[in-house]
Amino acid sequence: MNKLFSNIKGDAFGGITAGIVALPLALAFGVSSGLGPSAGLYGAIFISFFAALFGGTNTQISGPTAPMTAVSMVIIAGIIAANDGDVNKALPSILMVFLLAGVMQIGLGFLGLGKYIKYIPYPVVSGFMTAIGLIILLTQIQPTLGYAPKNDIEYVNQFKTQGKEVVLQKLLRDEVGESLMSLEALSEAADKAGRISDESILAEAKTLAAKEASGTIGAIKTLPNALGNINFLELLLSLATIFIIYGFKRITSAVPSTLVALIIVSSAAFFLGLDYTPIEKIPEGLPVPQLEIFSSFSFSSISPYIITALTLSLLGAIDSLLTSVVADNMTKTKHNSNKELVGQGIGNSIAAVFGGIPGAGATIRTVVNIQSGGKTRLSGMIAGILLLFILLALGPIASKIPAAVLSGILITVGIGVMDYKGLKAIPVLPKDISLGPVKLSSEVLIMLTVLLLSTFWDLIFAVGIGLLISCLMFMKLIGDSTAKRSNLESLREEAWPDEEGFPVALKDVVYIKHIKGPLFFGYTSEFQEMLKMIPSSAKRVVFRLSRMQYMDQTGLYVMEDALKDLKAKGVNVDFVGLLDQPRYMMERADIIPGLVAESEVYENFKIYLKQLAQ
Repeated sequence: MNKLFSNIKGDAFGGITAGIVALPLALAFGVSSGLGPSAGLYGAIFISFFAALFGGTNTQISGPTAPMTAVSMVIIAGIIAANDGDVNKALPSILMVFLLAGVMQIGLGFLGLGKYIKYIPYPVVSGFMTAIGLIILLTQIQPTLGYAPKNDIEYVNQFKTQGKEVVLQKLLRDEVGESLMSLEALSEAADKAGRISDESILAEAKTLAAKEASGTIGAIKTLPNALGNINFLELLLSLATIFIIYGFKRITSAVPSTLVALIIVSSAAFFLGLDYTPIEKIPEGLPVPQLEIFSSFSFSSISPYIITALTLSLLGAIDSLLTSVVADNMTKTKHNSNKELVGQGIGNSIAAVFGGIPGAGATIRTVVNIQSGGKTRLSGMIAGILLLFILLALGPIASKIPAAVLSGILITVGIGVMDYKGLKAIPVLPKDISLGPVKLSSEVLIMLTVLLLSTFWDLIFAVGIGLLISCLMFMKLIGDSTAKRSNLESLREEAWPDEEGFPVALKDVVYIKHIKGPLFFGYTSEFQEMLKMIPSSAKRVVFRLSRMQYMDQTGLYVMEDALKDLKAKGVNVDFVGLLDQPRYMMERADIIPGLVAESEVYENFKIYLKQLAQ
């Protein structure tokens, strides 16, 4: 407790500064997610406070981030679409998925899996982060231009026929259900169908239009419509926001330029009486638990999203732990990765219960906190408390913020989140693979695959495919490297320094096999081909294994088959320099002593030569 309050002045200033930086981003991410600004603010409040309280990085400031919001946006849109476009109907399922992701994060921490996050390949992270930036930029085209697809009558009219079909389907489902109808009931249903109002058809058409225009592909499809229906006031507000964000940074970085832009442009729009579109109204008073996520819980409603929740939890873990590394480098401390995952999971779980969107450790806010004097977890808790105070005291004022201002803020976030380091490296990375006549870098292939699939298809599957390609590329590289460095030679050929004392009389009948890398499924075919080169004159093969650090099950069985073939040909086998892990595998499979006796396993080549001399 004393340690918590050991730096009150610095933590207070750091937490307040970080909270101020977080405010406009929280509102913007909430709007972008589809649940409204209050969801972003609630997420920032609870995640910041509880992730700091229970986490393993003292200076970390947590809350909604661009990657987490982008994935959440996809989840939210999918569940809303599955619930006939009704946000209120979909909300319990959405929040349950977020809660499940938080619980999974807690589980990842307790299982000690935090240390494995570092094995995510850089090209996957690079492609994903650049895709996040593109997704944000593309999805902000419509609000920046002041274009709302559901308010474009010409566009909506294209969906009226489909809308009427949906209304009829809903009517029949409500009237008929799954049971058979009497002739009288069927006649009544037909009569109701004939009196469907134009208003209900139009409402359904608007829902369908909004769904078709959502996401990156929808934004591209509706770009001609948006350019033909520009609201120049909304565009001006958005451009003014972007200009101030970038321009004010050149004056000073002591005050967050995002907050300056939010206040200046919003105040000007309000006091000049401009006819702008404000953000959704932020509820007044304390956040209320959304208990319907438990009372209306149905496993069938969230079962399709379990893998999605797991991916969201993993993304939050990666996002948070990368920020923890940044904090470590700045403060010369060492975070506890598993404790950090537990803290993030608790924060996300509580935020979900109160209707907030999920988040993670936020790099910029964490850096601001450290630079402003934050040193303990109290700083993150203060940031959450400040945001709660702003919600209670300034909620009605915040509801007057123009939606275009937040779209301008998000555009700068989208530009900033892209991995320019990875993009700049594309032309200089070595071209190590061939696709037909085209040569390219495997790293670039992975990055572009993740980038394109994430942007235009599915974030979750894109990362999975990127990891799969990375694993395949890595296994091929290790297999090729092992095959290239390994050799099979008669001892008449050039010998290693410790092989020079080998008996001259035996050099024509003894062959030596150097395995210079792991014997795993990516190298087994080359291993088998190399063994076929052993001539019929060979009487003994010596396997030098001091550089074979690892053997998997495939390698084990290939080795077993090779030894059996050699034994059948009357060729004796010796092992030299066998390491612990391969020995353990071969002992379990009874290769030792079943095929190679303990007396034929030598610690090093010097001992092997001494044995031969006897």
